[in-house]
Amino acid sequence: MSPTRTKRIGTIDRPQTHDPRNQAPMTTTTREPVGSATPDVTIIGANDSRQNRTREMQLIPEALARAHMHDRLREAEEGRQATRLVAARRMQRRAERASMRARRALAMAVMH
Repeated sequence: MSPTRTKRIGTIDRPQTHDPRNQAPMTTTTREPVGSATPDVTIIGANDSRQNRTREMQLIPEALARAHMHDRLREAEEGRQATRLVAARRMQRRAERASMRARRALAMAVMH
């Protein structure tokens, strides 16, 4: 006598299958008032939307990395601009000091 296999119905914690196409549609119980639950979900076009979601989810890290790189490049460019501004101000002060020294030297030469 071979052991008979009883068909186990899946539970919420241990579903019979994870594939939504093979799962039984959710039905409302008779105890619930009418209109309290969402209507039964049909799977027409579910495969296409699932593939789109999968493709979009696979592209999320790439888009995130691209945005991160864009931010880093912008920060680097801002840093370079700040460095150039500091250097330009330093050179301007140096040129002003040299101009004042030249004026003083010219004034001293004219007076003597």
